[in-house]
Amino acid sequence: MKLDDLKPAPGSTRRRKIIGRGTGSGHGKTSTRGHKGDKSRGQSKLGFEGGQTPFHRRMPKRRGLPGQGGRVGHKPIVRAEYAIVNLSALERFDVGAVVTPELLVSSRVIKDIKDGVKILGGGKLTKQLTVRAHHFSRSAQEKIAARGGTAEQM
Repeated sequence: MKLDDLKPAPGSTRRRKIIGRGTGSGHGKTSTRGHKGDKSRGQSKLGFEGGQTPFHRRMPKRRGLPGQGGRVGHKPIVRAEYAIVNLSALERFDVGAVVTPELLVSSRVIKDIKDGVKILGGGKLTKQLTVRAHHFSRSAQEKIAARGGTAEQM
């Protein structure tokens, strides 16, 4: 057997339909496209849904970012969501402990880290702790420092 002997199995291929070659061909005049309308003339507009309001117009405008249809001061569409921890929740740890986001998850103070952990100054802190988190409120930093601890930003 040689390469030039190879051919498809009988009946497995069909001849291409030839259109637009006159009325005698059986596929002339409108060339199998029917009469009038977008489908006979070419392509419809991208996103055209047959006269129904297109999806891109049914969706609300994008807001929140200046220069992209939003005004300054609007709430951003995508914002970081932090796991919030008050200082009062850190009372359960021993004096001198290093409190990390992983420790907070394992001790079930928070469910998960999300986009980061933020320590707020709610409640009292009576112990000296080293706290590592992604963000701190000013009052939380002051209260941790007042007890001789350190607030380390990750």
